[in-house]
Amino acid sequence: MSPHFVITLSPGRRPAVTPPHWQRAIADKFDAGAALSPAIAALLDRFSLPVWTTHEYRPARRDWSDDERASGLDRIYRLVLRQNRDIPVGLIDAIRLLPEVADARAGRVAETPLPDSTPVAAALSSRGDDFARRAIGLPAARRLGAGEGITVAVIDTGVDLEHRNLKGALDRGFDFVDLIDGQADFIGDKIGADEVPQDEVGHGTHVTGIIAAQGSGVPGGVAPQVRILPIRVLATMQRGEERVGAGLVENINSGVKWAIDQGADIINMSLGVRHEGGGLPHREVIDYAARKGVTIIAAAGNDGQEAFYYPGAFPSVIAVGAMGPDGAPSVFSTYGPQISLIAPGEEILSTTVGGGVAHASGTSHAAPFAAGAAALIQAYARRRGGRFSPRALKRILTHSADRIGTRLKDPHAGFGRLNIADALRLADARLT
Repeated sequence: MSPHFVITLSPGRRPAVTPPHWQRAIADKFDAGAALSPAIAALLDRFSLPVWTTHEYRPARRDWSDDERASGLDRIYRLVLRQNRDIPVGLIDAIRLLPEVADARAGRVAETPLPDSTPVAAALSSRGDDFARRAIGLPAARRLGAGEGITVAVIDTGVDLEHRNLKGALDRGFDFVDLIDGQADFIGDKIGADEVPQDEVGHGTHVTGIIAAQGSGVPGGVAPQVRILPIRVLATMQRGEERVGAGLVENINSGVKWAIDQGADIINMSLGVRHEGGGLPHREVIDYAARKGVTIIAAAGNDGQEAFYYPGAFPSVIAVGAMGPDGAPSVFSTYGPQISLIAPGEEILSTTVGGGVAHASGTSHAAPFAAGAAALIQAYARRRGGRFSPRALKRILTHSADRIGTRLKDPHAGFGRLNIADALRLADARLT
């Protein structure tokens, strides 16, 4: 995908010609030449900037639903530069001033550190990290179910599609990664969205194992009978000795909407983006998820500072920080008023690429404990003939958490430590 920018038209405004979706335009660019409006076309001419005009999202069905329209998804367009050059200075600001435009922003690559994972020999993996599971009351919770009938989308670096602990749980996913061709910093698969969300670095596989591993040589997942929808939105960037997960913010958004439209009940996003001007990252698709009753769990961040990372900073999202074996918040865990709760996030043993297992630390690995807990609660509610809204599910998880100190909410730990057993007891009381 070449450099691009995104335009949201004002309510009631429509282009004269409906452009194709950006994925179609990748292979069929001659069909994406229509301008959104005469004024936008004039600005592009003034800046001598030829573009392909594309739709940012596809409707879930033949036409846009009320929920899609309410979230503004039908009014968002991606304009892709036909030349590999920078967006001219002043163009975005000029477009924002047009009356038919609600917002305009440059596309950008979002980055998230990939915490180092330590491979573990099969002979050592039996030691496990049972302290993490015991600390959140998982053994007692599992007596009430294992997540049957619930679909959890993992939006990440993909999943090892042949891992023996995972492949039985995987539904058909999608790879939305499509970065700038020839960018030397990226390694592995970076071009061409397709139907093979294969993980290359292990981050998404490790996260998925925490939710749904079958327990062969590795601790069983929190909800091992869920269905996993694997969605790859992050490629791998090599920066010196560090590896970073990187992907277009817009393609991450496409992955979220696709997961919702495929029927995901819960979405795990072990990633985060800082707000750097313009509209809040992911705002439209997070709003769409709330309207569709889909719960989103996100990692809080790993900079050890008070900071807002999105989507975790949205009120409708469950933002999860990390804790160590002593139950205290991890020193690297980002904190602030947006933190909902903390979960195990240090030296967590789970699945990795190549069919192996590994230890890894970070809020990325704390979030899936909460995602698995949400799946157990929704599965229990479904067996009782009910279903919790995202707001109710967040309230159950936070109100049943083990408090840290005397305050109702702690800036480092939110409402406290995840307690799945108590969460299920509270869910049972609410259902009754």
